[in-house]
Amino acid sequence: MFGADWCRDCIRTKKQLDELGISYTYVDLVADPAAADVARDISGRTNIPVVVYPDASHHVEPSNADVEAKLRELSLI
Repeated sequence: MFGADWCRDCIRTKKQLDELGISYTYVDLVADPAAADVARDISGRTNIPVVVYPDASHHVEPSNADVEAKLRELSLI
């Protein structure tokens, strides 16, 4: 997950993943501004969060329902 501490959607998605017990790597775009280019290359957009799943698909600014549906599709929850 690519995100920033000032981003409400990032905070919400990070909290959701934590509460579901999902193991993930958090790329902090404040600590690593160059990673924003990677997130943009993945999503084609500058919006965050960018959540990248094990099947290489991704969501940009997903709702909690979107994240949950994808995690269920991947049998991660």
